[in-house]
Amino acid sequence: MAIEDLTKALEFESNSADILHERGIVNFKFKAFDAAVEDLSACVQLDRDNKSAHTYLGLALSSIGDYKKAEEAHLKSLQIDRNFLEAWVHLTQFYQDLSKPTKAHERLNQMLQIDGRFARAYHLRGLLFHAMGEHRKAIDNLSMGLSIDGANVECLYLRASCYHAVGQYKDAVKDYDAALDLELDSMDKFVLQCLAFYQFFLLLRFQEYWCKRLHPKNVCERVYRQPPLRESLRKGKLRRQELVHTKQKQKALIQAADFIGKKIQYDCPGFLPNRRHHRMAGFAAIEIAQKVSKAWRSLQAEWKYSNKNNSNSKNGKRARRRDRINIPSQNSGGAGCSTSSASETSPSYGIVDDRSSSRSMSWQDVYSIAVRWRQISEPCDPVVWVNKLSEEFNSGFGSHTPMILGQAKVVRYFPNYERTLDIAKTVMKEKSYACSKTDQIIHLSVDGRLEEELVTHWCSVAFGNFYFSLLTSGMAVMHANSVSDLYNVVGEDFWSATWCNSTATEGKQLEGTRITLVKMGEHGFDFAIRTPCTPSRWEDYDAEMAIAWDALCNAYCGENYGSTDFDVLENVRDAILRMTYYWYNFMPLSRGSAVVGFVVMLGLLLAANMEFTGSIPHGFQVDWEAILNLDPNSFVDSVNSWLYSSLKVSVCSPNHYIAADLS
Repeated sequence: MAIEDLTKALEFESNSADILHERGIVNFKFKAFDAAVEDLSACVQLDRDNKSAHTYLGLALSSIGDYKKAEEAHLKSLQIDRNFLEAWVHLTQFYQDLSKPTKAHERLNQMLQIDGRFARAYHLRGLLFHAMGEHRKAIDNLSMGLSIDGANVECLYLRASCYHAVGQYKDAVKDYDAALDLELDSMDKFVLQCLAFYQFFLLLRFQEYWCKRLHPKNVCERVYRQPPLRESLRKGKLRRQELVHTKQKQKALIQAADFIGKKIQYDCPGFLPNRRHHRMAGFAAIEIAQKVSKAWRSLQAEWKYSNKNNSNSKNGKRARRRDRINIPSQNSGGAGCSTSSASETSPSYGIVDDRSSSRSMSWQDVYSIAVRWRQISEPCDPVVWVNKLSEEFNSGFGSHTPMILGQAKVVRYFPNYERTLDIAKTVMKEKSYACSKTDQIIHLSVDGRLEEELVTHWCSVAFGNFYFSLLTSGMAVMHANSVSDLYNVVGEDFWSATWCNSTATEGKQLEGTRITLVKMGEHGFDFAIRTPCTPSRWEDYDAEMAIAWDALCNAYCGENYGSTDFDVLENVRDAILRMTYYWYNFMPLSRGSAVVGFVVMLGLLLAANMEFTGSIPHGFQVDWEAILNLDPNSFVDSVNSWLYSSLKVSVCSPNHYIAADLS
């Protein structure tokens, strides 16, 4: 309605900078970013000193991915007025979104030089420190903000989550309670209250409601209120685990974890370096290396025993085969943990020799180590196994990772847009169909929708003595150059699933990810990848992961065990990458699957005497590389191009890095 009124006003006063300014802001708030850019660009042409128009133009340009012009617009606003705090806020958020923390810090400092009691600046600095894993620094800044504005729910919730993460539970509970007691004036703030509620009662196992951010009223009647905190926690005291190791060894362990963990960092816009995540990733990789090495030693001893029996066998028969057994795998140890066994809903495999009662690790045991560390890393992130979300699992829990959202280009994932569009077209051509949002088949082999063709319609309508021939050219899937083109071909919201060629079963294809295209408004689209985890899909990938894990164990625990010959370990490296490929396409966690996959890869390489000494190349996102490859061998070749040259074979065991047992 406001846009209509402003448009009508422009009919009477077409060169009004004020009206263009107002309509531009309204368009921006309604996420019509292209229209906002048009209006605000016209506005600043008429009124070059309109500082508000310049900074909103920067916001709109940033949303459509024109970051260079966006930065120029923000800086122009500050050139007009160095004390314009709103522009400083927008520029700070711009740099944080692009993963430029140094520039963001500089702008925050300049903001506080202008107004030392600007509460929003302290909140923004708290957000930045939190995003970088500096939780105690975040607490200090959020406390400053709350000393100025004590009813700021954003500061209260974020400070509570930081206290929660560093183990100061008394202070966390106090802030969660304070956040719940506030009277709020917006839905966004109310969502934070809901999150505070679930964080406060996290031990009640609210995973489904927590992940879906539903209203607490849905669960209040189903649970019992928790008893008060133990006296030791109420007083803010934590009982430290008694370690026999010296401070020097503990320091060495932390240094090793930091060195290993920083290898997970993506060098891409939108991915801030997070010190806490890095350290936890390093601890996880070390623990995985420890435990997998121990399991492999056991398997290698069994392999030797089996070979000895075979060679000593009188009739030359092979020793009895190894049997598969179920091993409990716990989803516990962090936020959102479950005390039940992961193998209750899906089989978890290990290998044991008939003569021995020792049990080996399963693939899920290996990944559960990294999951627990990821849960500890940020307790306010709902990182849980999807098969533990009973209601959602049965109906198909779907992760949603957009590249385009409306008219906005998502800074983290838009770089994958062109390739994903090409993959979508390839899959649609191969299958000759797509699926509607109600999962109905949309046949594409009719009307030339897969390949472009010219259709001539002869019209029998006569105008005087002339007959007209209408020549129409229909756009086809394979010639679509944008999501808009592709949507126009299909004609409705749709999805098309990629596939993963199976290693376990020759000729079998597993469902990969779903590339979805949904129209939003008149000109916008939701172009995303979604991965629904259903019981049948879980069974397929569980079996595939089990085979991949067995293949890795067999590659290392035979004649090649303990080798430090890089060429000899080639099959081991490839087996690690194949299992990583299936994990990324599986996406079995509510969130965190990407980092968990890479952490496990690092840990397995360490267990096999290989250390990754390089870094992930600029612009390379390992999880997307797996998702957008239809065959594991293609993924292996792609990662090999940079991984193998950065691997160092170590003569030391994984314990070379370890100053303490992380069990």
